[in-house]
Amino acid sequence: MFRSLWQYRHFILSSIRGDLKGRFVRSRLGGLWFLLHPLAQALIFSIVLSEVLKARLPDTDIPAAYPIYLLSGMAAWSLFNEILTRSMTVFIEQAPVMKKIAFPRLCLPIIVGGTALINHLLLLVAIFVIFIFLGHMPGRALILLPIGIVLIAAIGFGLGVILGVVNVFVRDVAQVMLIVLQLWYWLTPIVYPANVLPEQYAFLLNLNPLAPLTALYQDALLFDRWPSAESLAMPAALGLVSMAFAIVFFRRASPELIDVL
Repeated sequence: MFRSLWQYRHFILSSIRGDLKGRFVRSRLGGLWFLLHPLAQALIFSIVLSEVLKARLPDTDIPAAYPIYLLSGMAAWSLFNEILTRSMTVFIEQAPVMKKIAFPRLCLPIIVGGTALINHLLLLVAIFVIFIFLGHMPGRALILLPIGIVLIAAIGFGLGVILGVVNVFVRDVAQVMLIVLQLWYWLTPIVYPANVLPEQYAFLLNLNPLAPLTALYQDALLFDRWPSAESLAMPAALGLVSMAFAIVFFRRASPELIDVL
């Protein structure tokens, strides 16, 4: 399987390029919409929560701490959300291509993941520009950001491939996951600090693999703090296990995908 993927690397790269170009054909702003949507959402949250509701972060005297905190968490979530949601439907969306062209089917979620990573890097560039306007520069902990990117992408890819295959056979999976992701978003400390969660729900943070990863983004981009190795152990284990299981599960189910589609 991996040898076949390597042989089709040019197909994967050209598909990623075509996906990026084709999303906003005839659009005046083009690829800028990749950045404007999440930034507009973060701006709305920042205005409503920090200005209207007077939300503030404890233990910091940085004037623009809350918008920076919010942008950092939303950047981490947007990467996970894009890889997972697009991987869940990629086999159904690309069914006509799969029936006409012979290629490793695992290329499809890899193309999705590659496109999401490029979008994420562009978003981070835009966020850094906003940080400059806010008068904030991340510290040395920024060098740990690639660890968060890799772990988020691994979890999103693993879960996305598994759910994508199941969604081919049971189409309700994608609809259920849209609801689950909304709940998952609000159980992740993105809009609020982790210490404000009621005690009876605090245990959910220990079960949430994205909680330490969004915290890594927030620590690296705002607080200049280094995360503990213990906090990243569970996301790293989940990323490895989900990717391994996704590959095995995909190999078992791939002969039947075309027939069902």
